[in-house]
Amino acid sequence: MSRRCQLTGKSNASANTVSHSHRRAKRLQKANVFNKRIFVPSKGQWVTIKLSTHAMRIIDKVGIDRYLAKEGIRL
Repeated sequence: MSRRCQLTGKSNASANTVSHSHRRAKRLQKANVFNKRIFVPSKGQWVTIKLSTHAMRIIDKVGIDRYLAKEGIRL
């Protein structure tokens, strides 16, 4: 399973670890993604999806139905 948010599309990013002597080594910055159960009022049921914390904050602010309508996403 990939660490990708199903709503925003956020995923892992690559970066460099830089030592004191300024040597660089590749590393992975993992996305902050969780499995979350959300009640969708338009469907009248619970849905389990992978969400980033950024998407969770947006849903708390505007609501799941309004966010999905704006982005054109169907669950």
